[in-house]
Amino acid sequence: MVKSSMHGVFFIQGDIACAEGAIAAGCRFFGGYPITPASEIAERLALRLPQLDGVFVQFEDEIASMAAILGASWAGVKSMTATSGPGISLMLENIGLGMMMEAPCVIVNVQRGSPSTGLPTSWGQSDMMQARWGSHGDYGSISLCPKSPQEFFDLTVKAFNYSEKYRLPVFVLADAIVGHMTEKVVIPPVDELEIIDRKYTTRPLSEYLPYACDKSLVPEFAKAGNGYRYHTTGLTHDERGYPDMSEECHIKLVNRLVDKIRKNARDIILTEEHDIDGADVILISYGITSRTVVPAIQKARQKGIKVGYLRLITVWPFPEEKIRNLASRVAGFVIPEINLGQVGLEVERCAGSVARTRIVPHPGGGIHRTGAVVKAIEEVAHAK
Repeated sequence: MVKSSMHGVFFIQGDIACAEGAIAAGCRFFGGYPITPASEIAERLALRLPQLDGVFVQFEDEIASMAAILGASWAGVKSMTATSGPGISLMLENIGLGMMMEAPCVIVNVQRGSPSTGLPTSWGQSDMMQARWGSHGDYGSISLCPKSPQEFFDLTVKAFNYSEKYRLPVFVLADAIVGHMTEKVVIPPVDELEIIDRKYTTRPLSEYLPYACDKSLVPEFAKAGNGYRYHTTGLTHDERGYPDMSEECHIKLVNRLVDKIRKNARDIILTEEHDIDGADVILISYGITSRTVVPAIQKARQKGIKVGYLRLITVWPFPEEKIRNLASRVAGFVIPEINLGQVGLEVERCAGSVARTRIVPHPGGGIHRTGAVVKAIEEVAHAK
């Protein structure tokens, strides 16, 4: 029986790298339902989890899958699911439940073109706002966007760490290109990775509150079987976990769900920057688009335009402070994405009237033409 994750240098698909990242992070429960282009994650974990004394369950649908990983998480097991846009749509009610119960888990969305069934075997970045605002109500959220199979491994590990540190479901927003791309992936031994595991309370039984609101903003778990009493629900609840419909309790709870992410945003937000200082125009991208726009940046520079580059590795929480600071130093931003401007509108909101914003949309099923991105850069650089 294999008892540890594999390590070494591999030539593997992005979806496989994601599955191995989950295993390295300590995931031992997967609940899901097959869907292109994420099915290879489930197939890999169906093979690998039994080798590690883990559990793989293919459920009847995505609704049950999401409910199951919440239950596994509360039982003390690192858990995940993987799907694409239509599956996320079915999961959204239980994703909201996970946010309210503050259940650590990871949700991988290998995006395709949509709406509805859309382009099952092609690609898109069409679910960016769905990850942030898909479930009803106010809550903080975290979403990471890999641009390569290597990052699909790395960011899956990071997602599990964030889920444990801040107690919530965390999204990994890949796309069909990254998921189905085969490249070199270096998988270190687990003891060389930074892994955050579940921390359980050591408070006396009489002092433990499962939803205590203290300075950390993140409540402590109690380990089942250690004598602690706790209750969890999707209803607005007090620090004991029991329903409380008062305005005072609701304000306190919802603000904490938002603040535990917002007030830790600087620690959560990851970006990659090149040639920002002195730039006239900054191109902002994420995921696979970060690779497909490289020729456009090179051609724009050949035309004498000073183009900086900002890649959003963390998309949610959105790097508002960074965008506002950059807006005062540049002529404007160009944002190519494989949707009709979901993240670009966030850039526009933060830039306001200080800097120009040019969204370069693509509805999916293809990638941006280099000429279209170069034209957008020129328009921002030369606008009066």
